[in-house]
Amino acid sequence: MKKNKLNSYNSQFFLAYILIAPAVIYLLCIVGWPLIETFRLSFTNSSIAGEDYVGFENYEKLLSSSKFSKIAIRTFVWTFFSVLLKLIIGMIGAVLLNASLRGRSFFRILVLPPWVVPIAIGALGWMWVYNGHFGILSGIGIRLGILDGPFSFLAYKNSAFVATMVTDIWVGVPFVTLFFLAGMQAIPRDLYEAAYCDGAGRFSRWYHITLPQLTPVIITMSLISAVSTFVSFDIIYILTEGGPRGATTTLIIDTYKMALGNYKFGKGSARAVMIVIMISTFAIAYFYLLSRINKKVSHG
Repeated sequence: MKKNKLNSYNSQFFLAYILIAPAVIYLLCIVGWPLIETFRLSFTNSSIAGEDYVGFENYEKLLSSSKFSKIAIRTFVWTFFSVLLKLIIGMIGAVLLNASLRGRSFFRILVLPPWVVPIAIGALGWMWVYNGHFGILSGIGIRLGILDGPFSFLAYKNSAFVATMVTDIWVGVPFVTLFFLAGMQAIPRDLYEAAYCDGAGRFSRWYHITLPQLTPVIITMSLISAVSTFVSFDIIYILTEGGPRGATTTLIIDTYKMALGNYKFGKGSARAVMIVIMISTFAIAYFYLLSRINKKVSHG
């Protein structure tokens, strides 16, 4: 009897490995091998001319470069404000869409287009909006007397930086809104009814019930949004290609230009490894913070 149970257990164990094998092989081929190869190339001066081992030379030059430091700071600033505004706007949108209003389903559908439309098409649309000659923003500014003439938002450093950020926020807000909305709908209605009976106002109910209950959701969304924004490539490259004069060049754009633009694969790989290290550090800090919050919630 024990032998039959052991054979049954072994067969189930073997079946489980067979079922997950395709996914494991896929991850090793698509993620594992490129990551290992990138790490190896970062210790070489690989280019179209050849490849030689140079040790930590790429990292030493990278970390001592003031240009890389500026790009890293610019990336963190771009990511921080973009994610912050996504979370704020997404929270406001989720609160409004969760309210008992007529046509609520219709308004929820209207949130989806920026997220559903392919990023390339959306970015091209925003490029037309930012155009100085026939763009709607420049036209409105001229009509209101704010601008003296055509103003191309993507031609100047500060305006281009803000413009790419606005476009990224436009793309990311729908996902954040729906994520928060799903979290709000999972909160028991009994909590709100009890607070209402005790005389708590709307803001008090949101601050003392909605916000604490959504804390894990907010942290999770912060991580997802921060990682996707940190490595955002399509929006910036379509709008400005990192210009003007490097004003919108982030770490991922710099890595692309170095590796595939200048064909310096070794230096580009070193930059890619640095990005992986930064994102991994952030993810570890996130999981630590999430575990602390979960402990407080469970004990509280």
